Amino acid sequence: MGFLIYFPETHSAMLGATRMATDLIPEANALGYSPEICSYLTADIGAFVKGVTPLSKIYNIDSIPKPDVLVYNTNQCRDVQDWFKWYGEKFNAPLVGVYTHRNIGDVTEAHIASIAKQMEAMIEPLEKVSGEKFELDKLKEVIRLSRDCSDIWKKILDTAAATPSPLTFFDGTTLMGPAVVGRGTQKTLDVYEILLAELEERIKTGEGAVEGEQHRIYWDGMPVWGRLSMHSKMFSALKTNVLASTYCNSWIFSALDPEDPFHSMAKAYTELFIVRSDEAKEKYIKEMLEFFKVDGVVYHDAKTCPNNTNCRYGMAERLSEVTGIPSLTIHGDLNDLRMLSDEQTKTNVEAFIEQLEES
Repeated sequence: MGFLIYFPETHSAMLGATRMATDLIPEANALGYSPEICSYLTADIGAFVKGVTPLSKIYNIDSIPKPDVLVYNTNQCRDVQDWFKWYGEKFNAPLVGVYTHRNIGDVTEAHIASIAKQMEAMIEPLEKVSGEKFELDKLKEVIRLSRDCSDIWKKILDTAAATPSPLTFFDGTTLMGPAVVGRGTQKTLDVYEILLAELEERIKTGEGAVEGEQHRIYWDGMPVWGRLSMHSKMFSALKTNVLASTYCNSWIFSALDPEDPFHSMAKAYTELFIVRSDEAKEKYIKEMLEFFKVDGVVYHDAKTCPNNTNCRYGMAERLSEVTGIPSLTIHGDLNDLRMLSDEQTKTNVEAFIEQLEES
């Protein structure tokens, strides 16, 4: 319908990666948003209140764009509805949302049908905002491109199964950008075709992302955006490749089908890892550990992101018992660096790698 899409979540990840977030979160706290809730939300609202953005340095954009409409899906967490509602009131813009199911074991037709119906219900209000009629053929084409994007992104991430791995989890957190904001476009496919060819060439020549790779680690949970470089260098110095994650796989939507757009979109979003039951999550992670041939697992217990933290109710211990693969939990946050001790993290990681060497 002619909309240009802007993602506040991506903006907040940029605030984290540029280490602006920690100083901005208190601005949102002063408005009544708890320091315990999503630091994506608090950092982004804080940045708007403060009148700052990393976009000014990169794109010479002084502020986030004024929305004509705000659209959200609670499949990541409920915080997005409060986050987008705040902007809706600030800009006097309409708000449209999809409310997902959570703690899903087996995905049923009832789950899918309820989400598909909500998606279809968005057509009328979006037509009113855009002034254009919804065209099913255009949606089918976008779904086709999105499915192609999903497929090639999976191939890219799967190259990490090679020994040595040609990429790291930390590479993935930045390389996933086109899949996040450019999904449904040909440009994203063009970029990823180049990337995949490069990774496949690295596999042929035996070129690893970590020189002298000795240990292979799976990362579960959010990245610590303000420590991507530090953590990448820390693990590399220990000849350890953190090479795969549940997080980067969040943009694989294998259920998408251009011939059945609403049903397949609903199925794809309902199958998403974050909304599944612990049993389904454990089965998925176990398969990933086997596929990527990992020696250990690092769980990130992100203080303000319980929905993307999977180590608080015994999952790490259960998986270690079943697989025999040891794990380490890092306590931190996606954006709020006050929740992270760099020295303690370094000490714990070094001890964990020593444990892997002795086993």
